[in-house]
Amino acid sequence: NDAALRQRVTQAFVARGIAAERIELRGPSFHADLLKEYTELDIALDPFPFTGGLTSCEALWMGVPVITWPQSRVVSRQGFALLSAIGLAELAAADAQDYVRLAVALANDPDRLRALRTGLRERMRCAPLMDVAGFTRELEGTFIELFERVALAEEPG
Repeated sequence: NDAALRQRVTQAFVARGIAAERIELRGPSFHADLLKEYTELDIALDPFPFTGGLTSCEALWMGVPVITWPQSRVVSRQGFALLSAIGLAELAAADAQDYVRLAVALANDPDRLRALRTGLRERMRCAPLMDVAGFTRELEGTFIELFERVALAEEPG
């Protein structure tokens, strides 16, 4: 709700050719209201170098495609991990220009956008991310494997 911040953000978009009247900056809202607001979005842009995390996950759950730009640090790869898990790694950009290209291409392809939006909830529902029991088994297996490696490495000679 900071007027100066709103002005700076709006000016950043205007400087890149986006008309100010197309920019809508909203303040805080209750979580249920926030989820409803996703119905008003076409595409979510995963921030970088730190990804949206839960926000990006919720966007996908609510049927909003996410464009991400994974970089070398773990904190910049969460969006890519989410997209990969639901078979949409093609929404991950290779660089800044590709990030813009992907967003513009998707925005200009209403048929693809509609198809993505229609199927995202089901993609999320079927993803390993939503299989809590399966994820737990895999995580437990990884912990056991790591423990065994360490234990074997520490055994006397």
